[in-house]
Amino acid sequence: MSEQTHRASLHDPASARVNQPGREEGIVRADAHPVEHERPEDWGWHGETGRWGRVGAVVATLFMLAYLVGNHEGRIEDLWVLGIAAGMVLILVMDWRRRRNAWRAK
Repeated sequence: MSEQTHRASLHDPASARVNQPGREEGIVRADAHPVEHERPEDWGWHGETGRWGRVGAVVATLFMLAYLVGNHEGRIEDLWVLGIAAGMVLILVMDWRRRRNAWRAK
């Protein structure tokens, strides 16, 4: 702990030093409770995107393939577009297999 933090905790009556489990020593207000564990749900993350996420991935893949139609003359762009779209399809197939073979499908 730095000297400044140590002095602040000793001289400020509104704060106290606490030992937090699995974390470094912290300084909290006298009326506050130290953070013991933060769950992802506390920050807004609740798991997978579900069915709408998979539908969105299919739509994004179709939009990617729509880039093949255009006024470009080179074929290098087509290879990149097809490669990225193939990667997206591969991810979708892997997700489909994972959900199909999972013990508990979501």
